Amino acid sequence: MTRYNYASGAPWEDIVGYSRAVKVGNTIEVTGTVAINEHNELVGEDDAYQQTRFIIQKISRILEQAGAGLKDVVRTRLYVTDISRWEEYGRAHGEFFGSIKPCTTMVEVSALISPEYLIEIEATAILA
Repeated sequence: MTRYNYASGAPWEDIVGYSRAVKVGNTIEVTGTVAINEHNELVGEDDAYQQTRFIIQKISRILEQAGAGLKDVVRTRLYVTDISRWEEYGRAHGEFFGSIKPCTTMVEVSALISPEYLIEIEATAILA
């Protein structure tokens, strides 16, 4: 099977050695994504809901580049720095995935790579 790597242009991709998404066959894995825009600026400072919305929109764009969409997502993984804010993360997630209902995990982590990141999301999509 052919492997396709998709980049977003984030400086960390080359430093750490990863792709924003990888497609092999009909499976697309999207790497951990935070609320940083194309100008390397945080979106939604101290706003768990806004960070989650922005991240899912960012994931949607990379899936489109790979020939998929949010409807193809079968699993999301949410890494959050404060699980007590689960309703904020969950409300945004539900706005996009309420009818799709992928398998989802939300876990609290002690920290993400930068303290202003409240959430990081990974996704797996499978093309039917």
